[in-house]
Amino acid sequence: MFWGTFSWAALGPVVVVEQTMKAANYLKTIADQLHPYTASVFPTGNGLFQQDNTPCHKARIVLEWFKEHIDEFHLMSWPPNSSDLNPMEHIWDVMEWQLRAQTPPCLNILTLHDCCLDIWYNLSPVMYQKLVASMPRRVAAVLKAKGGATRY
Repeated sequence: MFWGTFSWAALGPVVVVEQTMKAANYLKTIADQLHPYTASVFPTGNGLFQQDNTPCHKARIVLEWFKEHIDEFHLMSWPPNSSDLNPMEHIWDVMEWQLRAQTPPCLNILTLHDCCLDIWYNLSPVMYQKLVASMPRRVAAVLKAKGGATRY
């Protein structure tokens, strides 16, 4: 499993998550990976971080950490059952498609890891910029559907 982040300006880090993502693991990831990335990309504190309602994302210790860092970036409110809002899912789909197209296929975990990192760091800036630009439309579609499914 991987955790990654991106903004319109740049891809952020991607890390391998070698164990089940529990709140403490997630908190360490956002503190070690997200925090330095947002500080460099959004030095004035105007960044907006989006995460879904996965239980480790909504854990008390995680939400408290975000409250402590409110001056550095903001956490987007996430409505229940709105996976349509998550542009990261599109990136994971693109990565999976590219990984399955590898010839020859990855034969072991080490080559799989290397292939995934290579794919991540070679994603098209146009793709992730379009995903960021699509957010107002995604939010409007989810609001119009009253939280139901949308074309996204």
